Amino acid sequence: MHFNKITQQIKARREMLNVTQETLAELSELGLRTLKQIESGKGNFTLRSLQKLADVLGMEILLQVKQ
Repeated sequence: MHFNKITQQIKARREMLNVTQETLAELSELGLRTLKQIESGKGNFTLRSLQKLADVLGMEILLQVKQ
């Protein structure tokens, strides 16, 4: 899986928009600790938490299933 790529893109988008972790956590209704773990690649995230982050950051999630 490409979890590192996903977490890097979230962090890069947040930084590009000049949004603090605290603000993103609040706007996405996630805990600050959870967000920090996601961005550091140490935390597991659900599709729901990923969608919340994507919504706030103006990103779109595309799911591709390969056989």
